[in-house]
Amino acid sequence: MKEPEFDAAYREARRLAFRQSVARLQQASSTAVSLLQKAIVDPNAPYSTRGRAAEIVLSHTAKAIEIEDIETRVAALERATELTKSGGK
Repeated sequence: MKEPEFDAAYREARRLAFRQSVARLQQASSTAVSLLQKAIVDPNAPYSTRGRAAEIVLSHTAKAIEIEDIETRVAALERATELTKSGGK
């Protein structure tokens, strides 16, 4: 870790491994949502299970909307910063 080249290569390998894990999570998310949807509409599932599944869907939906709003605001700020840097051209 004291060698800069080794440290850089090690950090890049960790980032790659993490990106692969995130990609796998994204692939599994479709299956997870389908499972939640099935639990919500299953009349034979306990009410507590259906309610918890609905709560999870609503919670994650709200978070996704918040993230989209933040991304929009950040993009607007970045555009404004670029305009300021370029003198409004």
